[in-house]
Formats: sequence, C-alpha cells, structure tokens
Amino acid sequence: MSSTANGDYIIVTWAEGDPENPMNWPKSKKWMTTMLLCLMCLFIGLSTAGYSAGITRMTEELGVSVEAGQVGMFVFNASFAIVPLFLGPLSEFLGRNLVYLGCYAMFCIWFIPIALAKNIGTAIVCRFLSGCFGAAGTTIIPGTLGDIWPTNQRGIPVACFSFVAVLGTVAAPLYNGYVDQNLGWRWIEWIQLIANGALFICELVFLRETRGSLLLSRRAQKMRKETGDQRYRAPSDLEAPSIKSLLHASTTRAALLLVHEPVVFFFSLWLAFAWAMVFLFFSVIPLTFVGNHGFSEGTGGLPYISCIIGTLFGLAACFHQKHLYDAATRKNNGIPVPEARLYWSTAGAILLPVSLFWFSWTQFPSIHWIVPCISLCPLVFAIYMIFDAVQNYLADGYGEYASSAISAQGFIRNMLAASFPLFSRQMFVNMKYQWAGTMLALIATVMIPLPFILIKYGKRIRARSPYAAATTKLDTAGDEKKEKDAESASDSQDAC
Repeated sequence: MSSTANGDYIIVTWAEGDPENPMNWPKSKKWMTTMLLCLMCLFIGLSTAGYSAGITRMTEELGVSVEAGQVGMFVFNASFAIVPLFLGPLSEFLGRNLVYLGCYAMFCIWFIPIALAKNIGTAIVCRFLSGCFGAAGTTIIPGTLGDIWPTNQRGIPVACFSFVAVLGTVAAPLYNGYVDQNLGWRWIEWIQLIANGALFICELVFLRETRGSLLLSRRAQKMRKETGDQRYRAPSDLEAPSIKSLLHASTTRAALLLVHEPVVFFFSLWLAFAWAMVFLFFSVIPLTFVGNHGFSEGTGGLPYISCIIGTLFGLAACFHQKHLYDAATRKNNGIPVPEARLYWSTAGAILLPVSLFWFSWTQFPSIHWIVPCISLCPLVFAIYMIFDAVQNYLADGYGEYASSAISAQGFIRNMLAASFPLFSRQMFVNMKYQWAGTMLALIATVMIPLPFILIKYGKRIRARSPYAAATTKLDTAGDEKKEKDAESASDSQDAC
C-alpha cells in the first residue's frame, strides 16, 4: 500500500509491486482469469448460434413462419448492440465481477422459459432478455483484459478472446443439428442451460475483481473502518463521476466517435460486414448442403468443421502477429505502434472476397460438396483476422477513449449481424446463390484497402485526431527521442 497526504485527505494508491494490484498478479492468475472469461464468452456464443439450429422445427411446432423465428436471432443480437453502452459504465462504477456474475446468472435462467415456450412471442421476448444479460459476458471482456494485461502483453489474451468469440458462433451448428434432429429443439436450450449453469458455478468460485480503482476504493474503506480515520480515500473516491454522467459519456462519446472519427466509422463498417457474414451463413449453409447436396439436418452441420479449422489457423496467425507487433515496438524505441496490429488483417481483407466468390460460384449440385465446404475455412480465417485486428487497433489507437471506440464498433457490428438472418435466405433463393454471393464479395472487395491505408497513413491520421491524441503523443515522444539521439550523435561528431 502507498498513501500520500493531500489537504484534508490521505490518498491510498498502489505501492510498486503491490500483489493486490491486478497488473501485478502472477501470470498464472492472469491466465486463469482470461480463460474463465473466454469460456464464458464461448458458451454465450454457442447459445447465440444454437438457437438458429432449431428454428425450423420450432416454428413448425408453434405454427409460425421461419421468418418469425428468425426474429429471435435479431432481438438477441440487437440487444448485444445496445446494452453494452450501459454495461461498460456500470462495470466501472459497480465492479466487473458484480456485472459479470449477476448478468451471467440471469442469462442462464432465461433458457428455461425458452425451452418451455408455448408460443413464438414467449421465445422472442426471452431471447431478447437473454441477449441483454449475455452481452456482459462478451462485450466488456476487452476492458477486463486491459485491467490485468499491459499493452505489450495484451496481444495473445485478446487473440484468445477473438478466437472463442468466433469459435463459439461457428461451432454451435456442428452438434446442435443432431440435437434438434434426435431430441428436438427444446433440448438445445436444456443442454445449454446445463452447460452454462455448471460454468457459472466455476465463475462464482474462481473469478476475481480486476477493476484496480474499485479495489483501491475498497482498501480505503477498510482503512477508514479499521483506523477510524475518515481521511483515507482512493483517487477514484475523489474524482469518481456519478453513474448518470458515466452513462451519458458512454453513449454520447461512442456516437461522437462514429461521426467524427473516420477510422472508427470505416473500421466498424468493415468488421460489421465481416461479422454479419457469420450470421448470414447460418441460413446459407443449410440451404447449400441440405438443399443442393441432400445432407440430413444433423450432417448439414458438419461443414462447420471447416469453419472451426479456419479459427484454428487464425489463432496460429495471431502468434505471428504478436511477433510482428513486438518487432515494430522494439524498432520504435519500445513505444507501441498501433498500426503494427494490422499486418495479418491485410490477408483477411483479401481472403474475405476471395472466399465469398469461391463459395458462391461452386453452388451447383454437379460440383462436389467438398469444394464449397473448403471455402468456409479461409472465409472464417478472414473474419477472425479482421475481428482481432479491429479490437486491438481501437484499444491501442484510442487510449482512454478505447472503450467508447470499441462500444461504437460493437453497436454497428451487432446491429448489422442482427439484421442479416432476416433476409439472407430470401436473398440467396431469389437472387440465386451465385449472384447473391457475388454482391457480397464485391462489397468486401471495396473494403480491401482499409488496413493497407492505415498501415501507411495511420500515424498521420491519429495525429490529427483529438481522441487519439494520448497515443499519438507516445509515438511523437518516440520520434523526438530518436531525433535527440541523432542530434547528440551529430554533436559528438562535431566535437571530435
């Protein structure tokens, strides 16, 4: 513990090397926290996609159209777009753990009324509420990783988060088709309840608070109680804004960044389009392999193995991406370079339209099913690379405004992903597979230059941004240091 007098208060701060400071936790504890959060994100992702596998049978039993069932997908993802704008400030005000555990407990509960639903209205409302509470277990995880990992060590933990975020979404149809085929759609929900309930118990036992300012506030409160001296205060106690101002700042700042920051706007659109492809293919893959190639409902989920392989390749590429980032940091006198997060995303930018063209123009019953199946691997690899790059770049490039930038892209990403399942089936049937896929591939082609432009001009763009100024100053400081070193060397040569 460290404390300093400040007028009428004694300020409680972290002493150097304080083991209670989350930044000083042993790596084993940091990784345990990271893995617990990643498992929560994985299981919530599985439930996101698991619902889609049972939509056809559910709507048949409840006597409504498939489109009405797809509304359950829409409201779930739409809640992921809106609720995080409020969850982020709440987690800073109340603590990460209270938000995680409270929301995850409620998320588990909503599986019960969905499984017991007697009409589509019940299923849709409960899906919306499930999404509202499930959003905490995915969207505020990058903030928690920032609580415990310094910037130069955050690459692999964020890559693990990106991995489970993508894997959880693409893996669910692999087995849920068999569950729906053999046990019925209600058992999809019961199985998810059992799995998430077991994980909740683990989270309750092992997950620890990571918000450093809140831990200091609790320490100061404990010292006031033990000593009777009411002067002990944490820095956040003196400058903490009200929850109202936090919520206002969170919602308005995210909107401001979308309007005033071209990087945030275009990167949000890029990631939103890529992420929407995942949800679009929940409808398209069954159309392709069940419709064109005669797969059964259960077997129709097996092409998702190709998607899972794509995520594994993506995780491997993230290790090389970290190597490139570390090399760029060393070259810049140890000062992080946000643009170095984007190198592998250039491959994702190119592979996304290539794999969409590949998939769409192999949609003929005469072409062996393995050909479009293989195309899903580079497609998901590309989505993973884009997802990981955008998350890391916004976190590095916008410093203290990173949470607002990530909230802004999360809003665009989840709203677009929510809308695509509502029309994807009709689009591919009416436009025909080839031309619907070609239209999407052409949109992805237009977006190819984005990472290349930022790699080359990103530093200049950030230099002109008031929101990226904190990070830009670090880069500028690095440049000034280089200039001073060069001047010193020049002076030495002149003296000689």
